[in-house]
Amino acid sequence: MMGKKWKAAAASVEPKAYALRDAVDVLKQAAYAKFDETVEMALRLGVDPKRSDQMVRGSAVLPHGTGVKVRILVFAKGEKEIEAREAGADVIGGEELVEKVKGGWLEFDRAIATPDLMGSVGKLGKLLGPRGLMPNPKTGTVTFEVAKAISDIRKGRVEYKVEKAGILHVRVGKVSFETDKLCENAMAIVDSVIKAKPASSKGRYLKSVTISATMGPGIRLDTATLSKALV
Repeated sequence: MMGKKWKAAAASVEPKAYALRDAVDVLKQAAYAKFDETVEMALRLGVDPKRSDQMVRGSAVLPHGTGVKVRILVFAKGEKEIEAREAGADVIGGEELVEKVKGGWLEFDRAIATPDLMGSVGKLGKLLGPRGLMPNPKTGTVTFEVAKAISDIRKGRVEYKVEKAGILHVRVGKVSFETDKLCENAMAIVDSVIKAKPASSKGRYLKSVTISATMGPGIRLDTATLSKALV
């Protein structure tokens, strides 16, 4: 059962598709939690995730970051281990770190791996995959450019992967962000997702988009204006 504050917030949202800036303004005005809520977008796509050629997966660098401190783990050795340390990674190691994670240690938010260690890191797929922590070339987290990958994550790189229902959930920022910054972050996500459209996807691709705060109701966006803004 929803509380009075949620119902009041929901009552401030009209049953229509909003332009992005208007939606962000409504979201900020309706926020009522005592903490700085996370803003998230949900994008329903015209794809069938059960088909491998229609899997949508990628990442986007948010121009204004996510507002969240991220603990970065890097699987690397030798010179790349030194590069990771100098770039500010929180946890670094090779096969011994793989074994530690294999044993159930998961005190990190993002993982990067150099290609030469993927033979070992690949064994962690069943553990890290379901948690969204598995390094992947498509999201720039399997790379020899370790410093760049760390920098991108620190700047605000977010990863996304379409779920079974054809929906993507992506963090946009915090309610405390200025409207312009939330809008620019949101457009970076939409741009990335549109560019990731599978060639085999036919018909309408961007079916619906909503934006919401952690404790608030979803606000439907006008997908036509979103797409035109990127032309």
